[in-house]
Formats: sequence, C-alpha cells, structure tokens
Amino acid sequence: MNDTDVVFPADRESLRRIQLQKLTGMCRELSHTNPFWTQRLEGVGLDASAIESWDAFAQIPLLQKSDLVACHASDPPYSSNLTYPLVRYSRLHQTSGTTGKPLRWLDTPASWDWLMECWKQIYHLVGLTPEDRIAFPFSFGPFLGFWAAFEGGQRLGNLCLSGGGMSSQARLQMILDNEATFVCCTPTYALRLAVVAEEEGINMANSAVRGIIVAGEPGGNIPAIRRQIETAFGARVFDHWGMTEIGALGVESVEYAEGLYLLETECIAEIVDTETSEPVEAGETGELVITNLGRWGSPVIRYRTGDLVREDLSASPDDICLKRLKGGVLGRADDMMTIRGNNVFPSSIDAIVREFDQVAEYRMHFTTKREMNHLKIEIEPIAALTGTDDEQQLLSDINRAIKDRMNFQAEIVAVEPESLPRFELKGRRFVKDGE
Repeated sequence: MNDTDVVFPADRESLRRIQLQKLTGMCRELSHTNPFWTQRLEGVGLDASAIESWDAFAQIPLLQKSDLVACHASDPPYSSNLTYPLVRYSRLHQTSGTTGKPLRWLDTPASWDWLMECWKQIYHLVGLTPEDRIAFPFSFGPFLGFWAAFEGGQRLGNLCLSGGGMSSQARLQMILDNEATFVCCTPTYALRLAVVAEEEGINMANSAVRGIIVAGEPGGNIPAIRRQIETAFGARVFDHWGMTEIGALGVESVEYAEGLYLLETECIAEIVDTETSEPVEAGETGELVITNLGRWGSPVIRYRTGDLVREDLSASPDDICLKRLKGGVLGRADDMMTIRGNNVFPSSIDAIVREFDQVAEYRMHFTTKREMNHLKIEIEPIAALTGTDDEQQLLSDINRAIKDRMNFQAEIVAVEPESLPRFELKGRRFVKDGE
C-alpha cells in the first residue's frame, strides 16, 4: 500500500533529541566491532560506546574522502569500515569514481531499509501520490544512482519502470506508453532525452510527466538548465542530493524550489569553513559535513562532502524545521579555479553557457599557460550554426557573458557537430591539466 505520509519533528529541539538518540545507538553498535571506527576514535582518546553528548560528538575528527580511499586500499575489497561479519551484508554498490578510484560500499538489509526511509521522505516532499508512475531511464549498473529510489517507489506501491539496457528512443517510448508521471535521472540525461525527443518529433511537454527528480551533478539548481528541462517536458524539476557513501539526504519540496531540504532525522549536517574546519556563521557559505544515522553497517561520521552550501535562514514555506540549503549545492571545494584573481566554479560557467539554446554540448579545460591559470571552453553549436556567421556570433556572446559576469577572459572555440561526448549518467565537462 502506498503511504508517503511523513511526520517531521515539530521543532529543532525535538529534532536534536532524535539525532542524538540515533547517534548514541549507532556508536554503541559499532563499538569494538567496526575496526575502522574503533581505531579512528581510540586514536583521539574516544570510546565509541561513550559518545552520548554533543560535546563528545564535536571531538570526533572530520572524515575525508582520502581516509576512505586509504581504508579501502589497506583492506580490499570492501575496507575495514564494516560493523558486522561479511555474511550480514546483502547489497553492493560503488562510487562513480569521478574524483578517483571507485569505492565499493556494502549495505545490510537494515541499512537498505534506512535508505528506503530516506526515499519515503523524499517522495513525500516532492508530492508523490499512489497514482504516480515512476520511470528510471538509467543503466542500473553498480553505481548507487537511483537504485534506492527504484526500490523505494516499489515499497510504496508505485509502478516503477526500469530503463536499463535501452536506447534513448526506447526509453522515451516507455515513458509515453506507460504514462509515467515522474522521471528520475541526471540533469545531463534529461537534456539528452529532450534532444532525442525533438529529433524524433515527440512532444514530451504533452506527456503525462509532471515531475523530474534529478541528481548526480549540478543542473537541478542551475536556472538555465532547469528552464530547458521544464520547458521540454512541461514538468517541474526537483533537485535531489546524495552520495554513495552517505545515502540520499536532500531534496526540494513542492513548495520550496529555492534549494534543498536536508533529511535531518536521518543525518547530522554541519557547515564548516574549508580552511579552518570551524563552523561558519549562520547563513555563510561553507563545506557540508554529514553524519548518516541509519547506515550502521558502514557508517560515515562527520564526513567532509566537498560540497559548498549556504543555509537558508528564512521561514520555511512548508513549516518544516529541517535545515535548508539556499540554492542547493553551490559548487565543489576541490573544483574551484582561480583565474585572474577570481574564484570560479564549473557550475558558474555551466549556468552561463546553458543560457544559450544554440549550444548542443560543451567542455571546459583548465590549464596553466605561461604560469597563469587559463580556461578554454569548447562549444559545440547546434548543427544548423556550423560554419555560419551565427556560429561566430554565438561564441562572441558567450565570451562577453563570461567576461561581464565572471570578470575574466576565457578562450572560446567551436568544435565540429557530434564531436563532444554525450552522457547517460554524470556529465564530465570539466577537465584539469593531467586528467
């Protein structure tokens, strides 16, 4: 039976009690059985079973991606961040590997149930009803992706349509034939489906689709990309946030389109200064640090996500006490470029380039020339512009927009039609020297 009714705590004090209770239970569970966390906490004089207060929690050192990479390297293939014997685990997923070697992540049935609870809350916030049908046009490979979303929808009783191993044309037809009302995919692939639909003469704006949940990369929070997707599908875009290591923990709501709600009954969220690791002032930009509270089989505690965010301090339109992130994820701390004294994020460039409908695809190259940082942007115009004066005008307009808004000059060049890669999962449009 479909039941997306979710009750959130009435106030922050009640929420903090729930968080501390779950944190205490998790730390007791992993005490002396999880080698990674036992050694890590003992190294700073902490006993996991004695972490029962916020003061004790604050003494736990921040966890970095490099710590997890080292843990997996020293104890392959699954690392020592396992609270239970291997026989207790029933699911395996892995990170996409966009910032390094993929990490394998195991889940117990209980941890998977926790992920289902996260998606129940997400579906509640986006307004899913028992009548909705959800299409999942992705590869269903080893990445966590929308696996939990698929099974979460099934548990609620919704019809869930798997699109693995299908062409884009076949996936569009599946959406139409089954009158899917929600689609879950990356922003890149939503745009790709829109292009294929136009090529095939399919008007997706007249389909039954009313909501598109996007995740995995910037896009859902970028106005130009949202506009393109929403126009092509005649549907509302809902940005969603999560990671393989931490789970699915953020989403827009029907009433709140200016950013993300964090599912704080299922996690502890902190925002810290990237340099000092100290909490930032309320409403200031900082790095998001997450402790998940239900994945006891392989938990992460005070994990530096690398995502830059800013808390929204205005009143919640839903009257929900969960922390909200204004504008969603603003950028990646490790992707920041400094060009002519300006701090630049790929998502900022993405936001500008995507305002030009004549751009079919693009790619950024961040290099060093004559000891100065340099950004080259390859633009693939729509085929009709190739070799025309309009193509040169497009390059000039993009160049001017970047200079006016970002205060530096980028190198803008045109490339041949279909010469840049297309993506089904995460788009990789930003390349640094040596990659």
